[in-house]
Amino acid sequence: MNIVVLVSGRGTDLQSIIDAVESGYLEVEIKAVISDKDNAYALERAKNHGIPTYVLAKKVLRDGFQEALLDLLLMLNPDLIVLAGFLTILSPSIIEHFTQRIINIHPALLPSFCGKGYYGMAVHEAVYRSGVKYTGCTVHFVNAGVDMGPIILQEVVKLDDDDTPERIAEKVLEVEHKLLPEAIKLIAEGRVVIEGNRTRILPAKGGKGEEGGRQ
Repeated sequence: MNIVVLVSGRGTDLQSIIDAVESGYLEVEIKAVISDKDNAYALERAKNHGIPTYVLAKKVLRDGFQEALLDLLLMLNPDLIVLAGFLTILSPSIIEHFTQRIINIHPALLPSFCGKGYYGMAVHEAVYRSGVKYTGCTVHFVNAGVDMGPIILQEVVKLDDDDTPERIAEKVLEVEHKLLPEAIKLIAEGRVVIEGNRTRILPAKGGKGEEGGRQ
């Protein structure tokens, strides 16, 4: 299976995918990395590992961004598109062309702390203000609703009384780096079945049941 990863920032989630591929945990090819910002450090991470990169700067393309992105994705024709810290909401035409072939990682337990404007530190600050005792992250398929697609995997993160928004972000990011490669692995193995707005994870071959992460 070949994947294309969309990024906007530092690229730590991208790095987790690269590491999983190079360790042999993930048997996929990262066909390209696309950024909507020309100064995203994620591009350097990709280049350091010989992965082709593309920049479609929103500040330059403006209204033509979504069409340019669709054209590039159609050219690359990936089996799976992975949004790894990608801050742009995809257009309906992109989602329609790649139905059930786009996944996203969200830094909270959906359906909480989600929707337009809930990304990056804004999520963790909202979590902090709410006073919840648990947060986490979610990998889900992307559909027409923002953060509303079928959930593939979730993992809970326990919060301590003295956690700041910055500390919450660190805790969640650590879990993201495990969960995103795991979700890609399940999809690559054909073990994720979408049933309406739910997913079912098929047992691994050999009858060992669902995986609990890397071995």
